[in-house]
Amino acid sequence: MRSSETVHATGRVISVRRDQVVPPAGGEAFTRDVVVHPGAVGVVALDENHRMLLVRQYRHPVGYRLLEPPAGLLDVQGEAYRLGAERELWEEAATKAGDWRVLVDAFTSPGLTTEAVRIFLARELSAADEVYDRLHEEADMETVWAPLEDVVKAALAGDLHNPLLVMGSLAAWAALHGEGFDALRPADSPWPAKDH
Repeated sequence: MRSSETVHATGRVISVRRDQVVPPAGGEAFTRDVVVHPGAVGVVALDENHRMLLVRQYRHPVGYRLLEPPAGLLDVQGEAYRLGAERELWEEAATKAGDWRVLVDAFTSPGLTTEAVRIFLARELSAADEVYDRLHEEADMETVWAPLEDVVKAALAGDLHNPLLVMGSLAAWAALHGEGFDALRPADSPWPAKDH
């Protein structure tokens, strides 16, 4: 990269950075605007019957109430990724889990944003002792349980659109019918794409 400058800072979640890029293989330099994002975690929470815990949440940018896994920003300075996932599961679904694994890591839109997401698998679920006081678009969030198989079918049919839900449910299905959940990475596994 030749140079970089912040051209818009919202003071909230994102900023926009303008980079002057020198191609890694050489050639003419070019300019790219990048949405800088703190990253996020999502939680595929499965009960003993392989039912997936989902929330229905209004998403203003797209104008839809989407079914999603509990998820949220990595916006607490220094918070471990698993603790962020535990916090989101509690805040959005008043649930805690005894077993945590990493399902999948991904960039949500690598041509536009730095956003990296880690999707965890949470099992051995139980109700949390206290309920989080939700605000704004989370205030009327509804909790839904659905068989993992049905979630996968709905994703493949084009009926579900949240990327963490699609990636997470497909990864959980592949793990369940592959080497099993115990073969997944430990919850505290390094995340080089986020930490570089």
